[in-house]
Amino acid sequence: MGFKEGFTAGLENLDQYIAAQFNLRKQNKQNNTARISTYVNFPGNTEEAFLFYRSVFRTEFINGIQRFGEIPAEAGHPPIGEAIKNMVLHVELPLLGGHILMGTDAPKEMGFTLAKGNNMHICIEPETREEAKRLFDELSEGGNITMPLADMFFGAYFGEFSDKYGINWMINYQNR
Repeated sequence: MGFKEGFTAGLENLDQYIAAQFNLRKQNKQNNTARISTYVNFPGNTEEAFLFYRSVFRTEFINGIQRFGEIPAEAGHPPIGEAIKNMVLHVELPLLGGHILMGTDAPKEMGFTLAKGNNMHICIEPETREEAKRLFDELSEGGNITMPLADMFFGAYFGEFSDKYGINWMINYQNR
């Protein structure tokens, strides 16, 4: 049968999505150690983006990639539609300094309306100038550079761009 359509169905599906998200977060983070994470939504290409980020940051996913098809069936909720079963429900990737990048696909069937904007950047502050350049060059490839990486008046080696997935990044190395 698949997911219902429309506003009310979107709310029911979103409720199911949120419950699954919180269960996954509890599974992935089993203690109350404080951490800061950035959560990004994609229009169906989360896996592609996170495979790219994994290659750039040279780390591994925390507990792999969870998919919408893994959401347990619940009474009173429509079954997961075939079109979204293989989409990414949740993924976590360690970046630098303990920061975790999390992501999900944001399908319309779950009640999402995805809008790209410029109101958020992921700011990376690497330990070396060389690492800043490497991250800038690799992440910005195929994207849109809005401020080339350069020494700035405020004492940083800094640049910003949107990557090929529309995610905004800042690279900030503090010259010492």
